[in-house]
Amino acid sequence: MSTGGLDDLFGGYRDELPVADEPAPPARRRSWPAWILRNLLLIGLATAVVVAVLRAADTEISILFVVAALSGLRLVLLAVAEVRPPPAPKRSDRRGSSGNSSGSDAMRDAVRRWERSLERAQADDDLYARNVLPVLAELSDERLRLRHGITRATDPRRARELLGDPLWAALHDRGRPRLKAREMESYVDTLEKL
Repeated sequence: MSTGGLDDLFGGYRDELPVADEPAPPARRRSWPAWILRNLLLIGLATAVVVAVLRAADTEISILFVVAALSGLRLVLLAVAEVRPPPAPKRSDRRGSSGNSSGSDAMRDAVRRWERSLERAQADDDLYARNVLPVLAELSDERLRLRHGITRATDPRRARELLGDPLWAALHDRGRPRLKAREMESYVDTLEKL
């Protein structure tokens, strides 16, 4: 039995259940000379505009000062662009967004993997025994540990008392047929009441 906790639970089925996201676009390679030339042109054009506006307003200012100021501003903007967070992923559901939540997070991805795993396990007893029962066992142990300071392995008698005989039997009888939705609901209710 795994003792890694919820991190293993949320990330454990990644190889088995791939999340269907859009592939990332290939990274564009930039040419350094073209990048430098582009930035020098930008600074040169901005300098010409600033100097023209200041001269039109009868204000004298050193061109070197304007170039230095605009170069510094461009460097700051480039530094900020390097540390900004990546863009939020596009929503893949067709219902539209509810509220102002955009993209997805690890919890949502984990729930999607569990849903797919449960759907596939409905038709395959072996897949059910490999995927659903270990998750239910891990949740049971985690809930017992958080609420009562025990696990099924450390204090089996007390754990059986707290979980109840039906859930205990489902977790320990690997030859048992798949659980029905009603049974699964009652087991989850039992875990929530712990």
